[in-house]
Amino acid sequence: MAPWAGAALWMLNPLRVVWLTLAAAFLLTLLLQLVPPRLLPSCALFQDLIRYGKTKAGAPPRPALCRRFDVPKRYFSHFYVISVLWNGFLLWCLTQCLFLGAPFPDWLYTLLRILGAVQFRGGELALSAFLVLVFLWLHSLRRLFECLYVSVFSNAVIHIVQYCFGLVYYVLVGLTVLSQVPMDGRNVYVVGKNLLMQTRWFHILGMMMFIWSSVHQYKCHVILGNLRKNKAGVIIHCNHRIPFGDWFEYVSSPNYLAELMIYISMAVTLGFHNITWWLVVTYVFFSQALAAFLSHKFYKSKFASYPKHRKAFLPFLF
Repeated sequence: MAPWAGAALWMLNPLRVVWLTLAAAFLLTLLLQLVPPRLLPSCALFQDLIRYGKTKAGAPPRPALCRRFDVPKRYFSHFYVISVLWNGFLLWCLTQCLFLGAPFPDWLYTLLRILGAVQFRGGELALSAFLVLVFLWLHSLRRLFECLYVSVFSNAVIHIVQYCFGLVYYVLVGLTVLSQVPMDGRNVYVVGKNLLMQTRWFHILGMMMFIWSSVHQYKCHVILGNLRKNKAGVIIHCNHRIPFGDWFEYVSSPNYLAELMIYISMAVTLGFHNITWWLVVTYVFFSQALAAFLSHKFYKSKFASYPKHRKAFLPFLF
């Protein structure tokens, strides 16, 4: 790799700034939640913006103004509709480039350059980004299926700001993956005679981790959905109960832990060294840790018999 390319690996660009800012913001928010409430002034709006679903029940009383911006939590499915369509389109564009030699559309190439994509022409592997984009699309497709056919949503809500953030997030994360494709102008730069010759051991490891994490996340969502169904699969209530089984034996929110593992599997697939994607992983870590911590507090406050050995997010640690 040329010296300028090595230096570019560590340069800040708009995408890295966004993910670094988000990671720092969620880290700060998590730290504030760990501080005893009596030491910080209460802010209902702040708590309303960081909580969603059941965890809003454990927040300070919500002003009427906040309730005007409520959106049903079942609208989570919209995130995955957007992701399946948008990231499916990006995957189609990349497939056209890799297998048919078609250049990226002008507007998409310009957008990627604005966000910080550079002209990689060294050891970068186009197969890595292609696989990660496939993983992201499959992940979104599975989550959409779960939202429609597995999860049982109550009348819980999210804030309109959280809803808009979720829509933008899946657009941005797809562009982040595509910006890691080695480029030669508007064309993809492929090392070797064909794409399959780029296969490396970390692609296999990343794929195995992705499948393993996805299977466990699916199992956890099935367990949560079944808590509100009878043995015949009919929804009988929307109350909260203590989940058991699979990773629930170790943490309160194993679905969030599995989400983190899915993103780590993508970092492995990119070859371990992709700074931009590790910033994405850092953001996912702190955002999922925050959600898991608030969920853990909800369960402990609601159920006196809640298992004391369970941690919030990381088995045996946190």
